Amino acid sequence: MARVLKVSVPLDFAAIRAEAGVPDEFPADVLAEADRVVADPPLPEHDATDLPLVTIDPPGARDLDQAVHLTRTAGGYRVSYAIADVGAFVPLGSAIDAEARRRGQTVYCPDGRTPLHPPQLSEGAASLLPGELRPAALWTIDLDADGEVTAVDLRRARVRSRAQLDYESVGAQVPPELELLPEIGRLLQARARDRGAIELGTPSQEVEPGPDGGWTIAFRGQSDVEGWNAQISLLTGRCAARLMLDGGVGVLRTLPPADPRAVATLRRLAPGLGVDWPDGAGPGDVIADLD
Repeated sequence: MARVLKVSVPLDFAAIRAEAGVPDEFPADVLAEADRVVADPPLPEHDATDLPLVTIDPPGARDLDQAVHLTRTAGGYRVSYAIADVGAFVPLGSAIDAEARRRGQTVYCPDGRTPLHPPQLSEGAASLLPGELRPAALWTIDLDADGEVTAVDLRRARVRSRAQLDYESVGAQVPPELELLPEIGRLLQARARDRGAIELGTPSQEVEPGPDGGWTIAFRGQSDVEGWNAQISLLTGRCAARLMLDGGVGVLRTLPPADPRAVATLRRLAPGLGVDWPDGAGPGDVIADLD
């Protein structure tokens, strides 16, 4: 981690949010409706509470929206991936629905976040907190030994996470619940490179309060655990895209392949930058090998 910028003048993020039109408090009718929904949570009939799911998030997170369980099968692996079904708590046309449409997204600021849904949903009844019964969209994805998808199942289910883990602790020592994460994560990364995927590995930037009331920008590189966990999310996203394409529904956002002329130029410049570019290697392969 390296701090590269220090702002000595205190910044008023509340004023910035107000100027940008970011909503502040939730209206009373939205909070009241959320309380009513939380009192009688909608639970699907399918019971998947036998799955020993765990969540992996930054330390102290409360809005836990994804949980995972990984097993080895005769032909490869099974990935069970539960996504919190917040939509189950938001009836179409309800006050919560109208407010969520008005907000559009959760807004993150250095001094806090402005949530899309009331906290009693996003951080409470809809969050995959350990030991709590929750509605979820449960993906069951079978992979062969090479990491290719062989079967996909998606259904609404009631789940119960077993533990709340964080990236740092998992990186220090992978727990038994996630012993297959490095193996499957690396396999999926290799398949991504085969598809021509390019992962730049640029560090994230986080604005943090400084000791004198100012602010600093901290750069943090992605850990191996974050990268492996991201591959599970990307795997699920690809399966969702395939379901939508097969069904002729949904809106997909795609990126075009890299311009061949730009790739050729980069290949010519690589030796001058001290970068080895083996014959037959794509940009993703070369970038993946950089320090």
